[in-house]
Amino acid sequence: MAQLDVDQFLARFKERASAVKERGIPPIEGPARQSFVEQAENDFLDYSLVGSASWAVEDGALVLRIPLG
Repeated sequence: MAQLDVDQFLARFKERASAVKERGIPPIEGPARQSFVEQAENDFLDYSLVGSASWAVEDGALVLRIPLG
């Protein structure tokens, strides 16, 4: 089983956020286009929040602290 490297884990989320921001919109129209854009916005938010977290191990649990400001 692979060891968890938390710094690399968080870096992958930063990379995912960048990839979502840089990807283009496929040639879709109407409600499908709006749905795609909304999902991309949600993906970016999720990935960037996790990617910006600081971390600690407390009582045997990985704790991520996500800045909300």
